[in-house]
Amino acid sequence: MKEGMGSFCASCNALFCFFFLVYSVYQCSVIGVDGGQVAQLTVDTKGPGRKIPVTLFGIFFEEINHAGAGGLWAELVSNRGFEAGGPTIPSNIDPWGIIGDESSVVVATDRSSPFEHNKIALRMEVLCDNNSNSTNICPAGGVGVYNPGYWGMNVEQDKWFTVVMYVRSEGAVNVSVALTSSNGLQTLAATNFVGNACTVGNWTKFTANLRATATNRNARLQLTATKKGVIWFDQVSVMPVDTYQITGTVSWILDPERATYEREVFVDFNLNLNHNFRKDITQMLADLKPRFLRFPGGCFVEGDWLRNAFRWKRTVGPWEERPGHFGDVWQYWTDDGLGYFEFLQLAEDINALPMWVINNGLSHHDEVDTTCIAPFVQEALDSIEFARGAPNSTWGSLRAAMGHQDPFNLKYIALGNEDCGKKNYRGNYMKFYDAIKQAYPDIKIISNCDGSSRKLNHPADFYDFHIYTNAVNLFNLAHQLDRISRDGPKAFVSEYAVRGKEAGQGSLMAALAEAAFLVGIEKNSDVVEMASYAPLFVNSNDRTWNPDAIVFNASHAFGTPSYWMQHFFRESSGATLLSSNLTTNSSIPLIASAVTWKSSEDNNTYIRIKVVNFGNVSVTTRISIDGGQQTNSLQLSGSMKTVLTSANPLDENSFKEPTKVAPVRSALKDGGKDLDAELPPYSFTAFDFLTDSSSLRTVETDASYKASI
Repeated sequence: MKEGMGSFCASCNALFCFFFLVYSVYQCSVIGVDGGQVAQLTVDTKGPGRKIPVTLFGIFFEEINHAGAGGLWAELVSNRGFEAGGPTIPSNIDPWGIIGDESSVVVATDRSSPFEHNKIALRMEVLCDNNSNSTNICPAGGVGVYNPGYWGMNVEQDKWFTVVMYVRSEGAVNVSVALTSSNGLQTLAATNFVGNACTVGNWTKFTANLRATATNRNARLQLTATKKGVIWFDQVSVMPVDTYQITGTVSWILDPERATYEREVFVDFNLNLNHNFRKDITQMLADLKPRFLRFPGGCFVEGDWLRNAFRWKRTVGPWEERPGHFGDVWQYWTDDGLGYFEFLQLAEDINALPMWVINNGLSHHDEVDTTCIAPFVQEALDSIEFARGAPNSTWGSLRAAMGHQDPFNLKYIALGNEDCGKKNYRGNYMKFYDAIKQAYPDIKIISNCDGSSRKLNHPADFYDFHIYTNAVNLFNLAHQLDRISRDGPKAFVSEYAVRGKEAGQGSLMAALAEAAFLVGIEKNSDVVEMASYAPLFVNSNDRTWNPDAIVFNASHAFGTPSYWMQHFFRESSGATLLSSNLTTNSSIPLIASAVTWKSSEDNNTYIRIKVVNFGNVSVTTRISIDGGQQTNSLQLSGSMKTVLTSANPLDENSFKEPTKVAPVRSALKDGGKDLDAELPPYSFTAFDFLTDSSSLRTVETDASYKASI
């Protein structure tokens, strides 16, 4: 993910560049079509159709916009190990602040931490004392430090929070631990960590569960004392107990119709699968029913310099031992609580296949020469063993020790990100490719090089391309996917989105163009294996990149129109694509597709027809389902229509109006083999026709897909 990178037109890809030449002409057709437009859409259910890959639509997570640190990862304390200021002391402790003045407390960092990879600790010298004989009385409430989290901590009444910290002192301690309002005047939850000199003479771990007595969306953590002495703190954590979880015993049952492994949960109150992912936004991911999770990023994997690249071995094991690192591309610190293991776990939790993007010795500014790449190759092999190895293997044993005895189902590896044009890419790529294929021949390897217009000069199972462009161009690209060569590896569209003025911070127009592009991908899924939108998340306090699918702050979240657009494709992966033909009486900007799919909720079979109207007038569309006698199997009861539209194509959602642009679902009131439907201007409409599954011809699905083994 780079500004201006990955766009076909920006790189002068021969397949797509000519669209800039017709941009103004097409703008006129979109804006200036006359009223009274009609269209005919015919769907053929007699033929066998074509199987859509079970992995077609998924999600891509990148640590950008504070997506993980202060977002998906539920940790509330920012810079919990005091490492963000660097290893040299004294160092910056931001965003920690001091309670009290210089006459009452002195705070500084030193290198006394008990953790080998995290040597920085916080030294707090309390100069005041509430002893009656003291000449320097502490202010009410004591003195100490506070942490505001990531632009405030969301504390809700009656919710529980687990506080963990490591403490050392030369004498007895009585530290008040409290969640308070942002100014410290309102106490929401509190306890005291008390220890005698013998107990805290060495580093001691304190843990407490706090229950909030009030709600504050902009809270902070306070650590205060009222007794003269020196106290050291390290690895201070506040984790909400109410995070995304699966309750019960989980097993995976193969659904042969969808070729997926669905969760079967048996009630067992002795088991809570809670992996510390923020509840609301993780549920939003699960609601998309993604078939894969690409992680941990694009540029975040590379680093601006290799010294700041994502290195998986530094992100596994006990969280206290993880050193964290500065993401120099997006310019913020991550403590790597959301590490390699957690990404694998997240994929499993939301029933998606993990796709691991590996650094191949290349960053934005430096490259490892191919003659020196062997240690990086071994690191990649070790990462696969961590995910897939036996619990008694070198790296598989660490995974097992972290709580996951069974292997993760890692089958996809992407080698690098947007690195194809770099000097050492091909040489490094082949070293990784050969080593991985020799050890794990079933793993599918994804090249950074675009194979859509010319043959790759190296082996690959899939090739990756990224497209960021304006709405009209992306709408047009849906049709041009028809022209991609059917020879060679299939495409993985790992990053797509509309950007620019018309996209704003996430507009309806952007979502409609993206919907059209995905319809094109769906219809060309014989040459496109997977696709994912980017970026996935943005913390509204760090809008480095716009637009994004999900917007959040400390307490609330909403989906942009691009998020809701993806809901229309939740059932497409593993479905059967039906032949369809769309004709119009003019150059109306419409695109449509039809699939048949089986619902996991009611076990019924549906025909779903999706139509994007990218024009500014409504279109009367006659939808005909041509299935001979099979057409009689359509049932009006249970058939539904879903529409994504708004009064203005530039409308966006917001915290104030989170569903201003969101799908509206209603029952179909009339229909059958023919349906006259009005498609609103600037709209995306889906029709779900309930049908008798025995009357439809489908194709066999790929039963190899599952989220865990």
